[in-house]
Formats: sequence, C-alpha cells, structure tokens
Amino acid sequence: MSEKREMLRHLIASIAYHATKVIQGAPAEYPEFNPGEGTRTPKQILHHMTGVLTYAHSFFEHYDTTYFDHKSWDVEIAHFYDTLSKLDRSLQEKGPREVSEEQLLQGPLSDTMAHIGQLLMLRRLVGSPVPSENFIFADIRKGVVGPDQPEAVAPDE
Repeated sequence: MSEKREMLRHLIASIAYHATKVIQGAPAEYPEFNPGEGTRTPKQILHHMTGVLTYAHSFFEHYDTTYFDHKSWDVEIAHFYDTLSKLDRSLQEKGPREVSEEQLLQGPLSDTMAHIGQLLMLRRLVGSPVPSENFIFADIRKGVVGPDQPEAVAPDE
C-alpha cells in the first residue's frame, strides 16, 4: 500500500477518534441543539459528515444513496462509523478512481474534520464541553475507526 493511502487511513482513524470524543457523553439535548436560525443541529451535521464520507467512498465503490433519509441520533452515529469503516477498508484494498489521494484529503476528509470542529463548538454551547487533550500523544491507530476508541493519553489539566 502506498504511503499516501497509509496517511489517509491514519486521517480516517483521527476522524473517528476526534468524532468519538464529541459524540460520547453528549447530553440528551445535544443532537437537536440549535443555537440559531440558519444553523445545523449536531444530528444534521453528523448526517452531512456521513454524506461527505459516502461521497469520498464513491471513488472506490458505487455511490449508495439509500442512506440519505435523516434517522435518529443513534442510527446516524452507526451510519457514520459504518461509512468510515467502508472507506478505510477500500483504502486498504485499492486506490481511488478519478481523483488523487490529495484530492480526497483536501476535499471530503478535510471537510469532515472541519465539521467535527462545529460539533465541538456546539457541545460547548450546550454546556457540555469536551475535555481537551494533547492530540500529539493520542493513541490513534490506522484501522481503529469505530466508536471504541482509547482513553486520552495526555489529557489537559
């Protein structure tokens, strides 16, 4: 496997790690929290993130549009991790068609990280900030793309 694909797999694992920190322990009102008109709720953002990752996966396999109805928070979470897993598996097996690894990085994968930042901000606004940590030392490993993520290695005081 190319170094570029290995790096993308690490980014996908980083996405899973960061997203899990936001999702786990969120208060019950968080999925539907809306700070104002014209903004997405966390559930809508997560749904969009899955759509963006599904688009990224479409460069490996057929674009599956059956997902695009909004579901409950728990189902949205499951779809998100399932899509990450499919994308990670595809990167292990082959390179993308029609686009380069750099385009996947600068497009859907970077966009997904930006949306994780939005989710973090909304967690803070709902009164439940995510504990900070030094992510340089986080135990992020390629292939670990589900909700079972390691505890923080270097949490901030």
